Amino acid sequence: MKALFRHPFRVVGRLLWMNAEFLLITVVFALRCGFRPSRFTIMERASWLQYATRRFLRIFAATVHTSGPVPSNGLLVCNHLSYVDILVLASLTPAVFVAKREVKSWPVFGWFAKLAGTLFVDRERRTRVGQTTSEIQSALDQGALVILFPEGTSSNGETVLPFKTSLLEPATRQTHALFAGLIQYQIDDGDVGEEVCYWKDMTLVPHLINLFSKRTINASVRFTQLREGSTDRKELARQLHSEILRLKAAPAI
Repeated sequence: MKALFRHPFRVVGRLLWMNAEFLLITVVFALRCGFRPSRFTIMERASWLQYATRRFLRIFAATVHTSGPVPSNGLLVCNHLSYVDILVLASLTPAVFVAKREVKSWPVFGWFAKLAGTLFVDRERRTRVGQTTSEIQSALDQGALVILFPEGTSSNGETVLPFKTSLLEPATRQTHALFAGLIQYQIDDGDVGEEVCYWKDMTLVPHLINLFSKRTINASVRFTQLREGSTDRKELARQLHSEILRLKAAPAI
């Protein structure tokens, strides 16, 4: 909570701003879905999410730079550093995210993720993983862009963790476009690995309050399309992992 004492007006102002934005986007959601969430299609939810995340990024005074064509449909596999990744990627294009089951229980953000049509996966129960795979395939067939973080957890960005392969099954059928993405951050008043990245045993509220104390966040995202992916998901995972490492080794945007 030291950040609150260092920059009290910035932190409190942004917390109040965030609460106002949550209220606004909830009203917008209700108006768009006609108070019938079950009839709000996956593409409509993705469009609403893009609107919402663009508003949220303004709270952080965030800027986003991209390299390569931004995908609009198919499967995007990306490295994972923080909950901020969702704000950044969703602001660029309407998308459906795949997240771990625990996100459902996060205060406010879990509710937000459910409204956005997030597909939740329980990796500890194989039958549930199969259900999520089917949901991914269904979203792809509807023309959505599905974003998957196959590392299974976030890191400090020093490396790209090995990929879990179970949710890559729809991509092996080669019926939809397949993309790799690399997301990176810069801040001029702190340590990205400890203050933007959300990993280890960090807890959400203290991390968010500290992040609100930062002047601005600069995000960069690189995209590339995988033209010939393997039909074997383990080999495909290795291909995608190598592609993201290649993007990471490229000169900074």
